[in-house]
Amino acid sequence: MSSTTLITKILVANRGEIALRIMRSAKEMGIQTVAVFSEADRSALHVRYADEAICIGPAPSNQSYLIGDNIIAACKTTGAQAIHPGYGFLSENAGFARAVKAAGLILIGPTPEAMETMGNKLAAKAAALKYNIPMVPGTEEAITDIEEAKTRAVEVGFPILIKAAAGGGGKGMRIVEKVADFEEQMHLAVSEATSAFGDGSVFIERYVTSPRHIEIQVLGDTHGNIVHLFERECSIQRRHQKVVEEAPSSILTEEIRQAMGKCAVDVAHSVNYVGAGTVEFILDENLDFFFLEMNTRLQVEHPVTEMITGLDLVKEQIKIAQGEALSYGQEDLKINGHAMELRVYAEDPLNNFLPDIGTLQTYTTPKGNGVRVDDGFEEGMEIPIYYDPMIAKLITYGANRKEAIKRMIRAIDEYDITGIQTTLSFGKFVMQHEAFTSGKFDTHFVGKYFNADSLKNENEEEAMLAALTAVWLMQKEKVAVSNTIQTETVSNWKKNRKKYI
Repeated sequence: MSSTTLITKILVANRGEIALRIMRSAKEMGIQTVAVFSEADRSALHVRYADEAICIGPAPSNQSYLIGDNIIAACKTTGAQAIHPGYGFLSENAGFARAVKAAGLILIGPTPEAMETMGNKLAAKAAALKYNIPMVPGTEEAITDIEEAKTRAVEVGFPILIKAAAGGGGKGMRIVEKVADFEEQMHLAVSEATSAFGDGSVFIERYVTSPRHIEIQVLGDTHGNIVHLFERECSIQRRHQKVVEEAPSSILTEEIRQAMGKCAVDVAHSVNYVGAGTVEFILDENLDFFFLEMNTRLQVEHPVTEMITGLDLVKEQIKIAQGEALSYGQEDLKINGHAMELRVYAEDPLNNFLPDIGTLQTYTTPKGNGVRVDDGFEEGMEIPIYYDPMIAKLITYGANRKEAIKRMIRAIDEYDITGIQTTLSFGKFVMQHEAFTSGKFDTHFVGKYFNADSLKNENEEEAMLAALTAVWLMQKEKVAVSNTIQTETVSNWKKNRKKYI
């Protein structure tokens, strides 16, 4: 798109907190919004907030939010010119992106070609190699033959990582410590990748034993300009999925930051990237970094980048989709302060973070300086079983990392959720742990430091302290009442004693 097209109505092809977050930015730009919803979301907040809303099917996502034709039909019915897919669902679906374009609509996101290339980890590696981007040692092609794969794994050197070529989120990923375990883990990885992505292709990488997960936010316009908005650290994970994110990272030097930023921009240039995207890297114990993949969409953790740069990434996406050039260059962008994000999931940390679906009997969000809550629920609402169990994103901002952490602890304490278990207690555990506060942690934080007993003991100590405090207050109140009664009796006796003399 070389010319500008003013967008006046956007359909948000998503639900929950991200749908609301997109709609709020659109509203500030004077753009009308259309919500789509499944039968399970008929009373959802994003449906009530939008200017218009249209049902697209039954509760299961494969019968509603994942049906691209229904979403395009909703656009035509409501007169929306553009679709913002948020994240998840159809946000990285090249086929949907092509269908949107064929229907004469605007997709607020990258081109189908960029999605296709970066959606396959091996194709992404091939594109990035043209710019000499550092890669983790491993194979550069998919492998299906077990014996050949085993031979290559020995050449790379154990421990190794078997990874699905077509997906992410930890699915189709297996760590293999020794050659004797290789065949079994290879079969499991291929089976899981086939089930999750419909593609059993896998490849092999050397396993970095103490990795840190660092990603760089990029923005590209339709005029060939691409900038990076610095890094986010996403090393606190469970099941290879992020729970705590921060910006900037506590470990990067300015030299490494600039080098990673340049590499991220080069990766984006390799596919003529347009819109918001994230280039992900792994950082080893020697502070050497390696390209992992590129996510061709807005990330869940984008608010921490917004907090330290002052930019609204959704507004930037919309401006880019309208054909506008970026209004700033790399030299204009600076890091200001520090931001933390905790994903508040309806999960039980004491039960291996398994989803805990139910009703939000109590739901009160924290407030105050430097606290932001992106959510899509309110008190009394049910957490649907059909979708991701994330309730909210809790974000705090401070002048420095220490202040952002302290503010996060305060915000967690003020966040009142009952009726279900959540990751709030786990977030507080992280924020108070010496490994995190010192910055000396990696993606194995949960495995190294967290277990049900550690949180259970901490909860029991808090409960005991609360009980002791309650007893102390009751005793104090009794003494105060006793003193009041005694004082009032003496006072009244003194006041009336002449009557009895």
